[in-house]
Amino acid sequence: MADRLDLHEELCEVLGSRNVYFQPPELVKMKYDAIRYALGGKTITRANNKAYRSTNQYEGVVITKDPDTTIPDQLIDRFEMCSVGRPYVADNLHHYPFTIYY
Repeated sequence: MADRLDLHEELCEVLGSRNVYFQPPELVKMKYDAIRYALGGKTITRANNKAYRSTNQYEGVVITKDPDTTIPDQLIDRFEMCSVGRPYVADNLHHYPFTIYY
């Protein structure tokens, strides 16, 4: 099972910078383009009445000034179990929510 630090490094590679934040406190000043993500839960596969496999679910958002960013597409290409939600704009920044099972 891969760990969160491996995911963090892969997200940095996709973004092309170190502006990736795991569950940042509100006082952290983020630099954009950025990815913010947090543990969203676990998916447990069962067999013979026992937990067979567990996969961490991470909820995140790509935050960028560029409305034509390709970062969400790169996430889908990079991660087999990734889905991207409906984008929205807040504070003149474009937000692209995503879910990754890793």
